[in-house]
Amino acid sequence: MFEHCESWKVVVSIEDQYSIWPNSKAIPLGWTATGKEGTREECLKYIKEIWVDMRPRSLKKLMDPNSNIF
Repeated sequence: MFEHCESWKVVVSIEDQYSIWPNSKAIPLGWTATGKEGTREECLKYIKEIWVDMRPRSLKKLMDPNSNIF
């Protein structure tokens, strides 16, 4: 779908999940730009470095013993 894009940005969801998105396209609802932009490879490398806990935010909160969800 976006194979021919040269410029990408890293986006993060409200659940702290990361993805890349073409700079030429509007960011989908529920996602926010992180400020990191570059080639596809640069953006994927950045995500690999910073996204070390793959659990969604809601699961992290649920598993936190100090959380007052219940």
